[in-house]
Amino acid sequence: MGLREKITDTSRLRAWSGAIGVSFQYTAGVAGERFFSVLRTRGRFAVTRCPECGTTYLPPRIYCPRDFQDLTNRWDEVAPRGTVHSFTVLHRDLNGRPLDRPRLFGFVQIDATDGGLLAPLDLDPATVRIGQKVEAVLRPQGKRRGTIQDIIAFR
Repeated sequence: MGLREKITDTSRLRAWSGAIGVSFQYTAGVAGERFFSVLRTRGRFAVTRCPECGTTYLPPRIYCPRDFQDLTNRWDEVAPRGTVHSFTVLHRDLNGRPLDRPRLFGFVQIDATDGGLLAPLDLDPATVRIGQKVEAVLRPQGKRRGTIQDIIAFR
């Protein structure tokens, strides 16, 4: 059966039960490693800026996908502040159980960049609004590990 063939007889479908052993190690890559290192050591966000199109990438990239400029030496840093671009209020956990109090997650457009981050919002669900200015609450300097969890929330 080819990929374009439409299955109309479900008795022709087959399933296989079992486990496939896969071993892998995820890395954040060159740009991601630098982003997390700067976050851990200085509490700022590392970004890359394209000299051709002017795009400021957050998360940072090592090349510009718009015009293929090499950005490996085009680093800058920005403060961990931004604007709520969108958000959602969660009333249940991942297993469908009610939460003690609602939790917010949102996409925060980071100031002076063309990107942003999806993160918890430490805001009142009744008063949060799109366009609201927020700042990242980071783990204390000595407790940061260089992971996305160093960003506790935006407030």
